[in-house]
Amino acid sequence: MLSLKHPLRRGRSARRPEDQTLSQHATPAETPAATAAATDLSSDQVLARILTSLEDDKAEDIVQIDLRGRSAMADHMVIASGRNARQVATIAEKLAERYKQATGRTARIEGKDTGDWVLIDTDDVVVHVFRPEVREFYQLEKMWMPADVLARERPTQPSGH
Repeated sequence: MLSLKHPLRRGRSARRPEDQTLSQHATPAETPAATAAATDLSSDQVLARILTSLEDDKAEDIVQIDLRGRSAMADHMVIASGRNARQVATIAEKLAERYKQATGRTARIEGKDTGDWVLIDTDDVVVHVFRPEVREFYQLEKMWMPADVLARERPTQPSGH
């Protein structure tokens, strides 16, 4: 489902050899030279654009998790919800379109057909858009949030119980 970067590379995304070759359908914006020129956005800038896109499309409960120093997969993870399968798929489609307009690169998308859980991989930022019930079931925030943040978010039990 998720294409991982090369485990020994840090920082900018590790490109697979098949990503470097030109397909017979490649447009000038998808060529390696055009991609290099168009991708001058830092991972923080990509994150900011993604958050804006999610907000514009009325995504709910948006959470961002900084993965730098914790995972070679990406610099940031964003988790958001849509109210239903149609909204989840639409949020993902629009985000991918805006990402391509901003960077000239194509984001990889998984799960758009079902609309329960859509993953958008931009290399530096991985975005998960869920239906609320599916998000509650998988609880990715608990898996990826730093322990100190989760401890602050847990309701405290009254003393003496």
